[in-house]
Amino acid sequence: VSEHCEERRFTMGNKANLIFLWATLVAVVAMATEHRPFERTKGINGLEKIIVRDRRGRSFEVYLYGGQVTSWKNEKGEDLLFMSTKAIFKPPTPIRGGIPVLFPQYANTGPLPSHGFVRQRFWEIDAHPPPLPSHPSSSAHVDLILKSSEADSKIWPNKFVYRLRVALGHGGDLILTSRVKNSDVKPFNFTVGLHPYFSVSDISKIQVEGLQNLDYLDQQKNRTRFTDHGKFITFSSQLDRLYLRTPKKIRIVDHNKKKTIVVHKEGYADAVVWNPWEKKVSDLGVEDYKRFVAVEPVAVEKPIKLKPGQEWKGVLQVSVVPSGCSRKSCIPHT
Repeated sequence: VSEHCEERRFTMGNKANLIFLWATLVAVVAMATEHRPFERTKGINGLEKIIVRDRRGRSFEVYLYGGQVTSWKNEKGEDLLFMSTKAIFKPPTPIRGGIPVLFPQYANTGPLPSHGFVRQRFWEIDAHPPPLPSHPSSSAHVDLILKSSEADSKIWPNKFVYRLRVALGHGGDLILTSRVKNSDVKPFNFTVGLHPYFSVSDISKIQVEGLQNLDYLDQQKNRTRFTDHGKFITFSSQLDRLYLRTPKKIRIVDHNKKKTIVVHKEGYADAVVWNPWEKKVSDLGVEDYKRFVAVEPVAVEKPIKLKPGQEWKGVLQVSVVPSGCSRKSCIPHT
């Protein structure tokens, strides 16, 4: 009897150990999933990309080449960003569509290549990013990092670290938080921006609101300065304007889809509104201009100045709501 009891206690002890080990394993897997809620895979032409999904099936994709978001889908699988039908995924050519990162120069406003060079660099996943205490809450995100190289210093002789967090908000918002740190021993200046291509039903049936009575530089007329007195912007031909000292919130109203894309920005003083219309762009399909509008958060008029060790932060938060609603009173479509 004594031997039988001992054997039974031993068996029960083993079961308890197994249960404990199994529970520990499940917890470890759960923690790993919680801290790494993304899939690293191969995209077009074998370029690495990250796919991030939340529990409701919403997602975004970001390529390590350029640190560039190329897709943002709602729970219905509809992509809210536009990609060119002729986009070239072959470095060093920039990717046409999604959300390119423009740094350390916007367009041809300085001596560097147009829109800088980070959209043509390979970024890395940032496994240990510094905390973002004031960052909007998110359900899933990935952190990327790009550090200046010796090759970069020959083009732009300043050492920097660019951190980019791409996140899905709890309401399905897409949030891009940029942090640029001066890791050099001397101060430097830069201009910066994001270049989102927003998917629309028809460029001739949308309007951009929130820029009334603001000054802008017409980039089709050598950046001549004008004032926009219209209640909103509509499109019937090519438009390329750099609006100065813009509000934090700009709205894109899509009449066909009865939805509004709300563009909220912080840290970017200016904004660009662009559509090439029928102007020939080599990596843009002939009819592609009808399906997107670019409303870009940028800091151009007054370049950002950083002393050694200083950091600049810029946030772009995009949501989609039914037209006629404010962000607080409506449920996002995303």
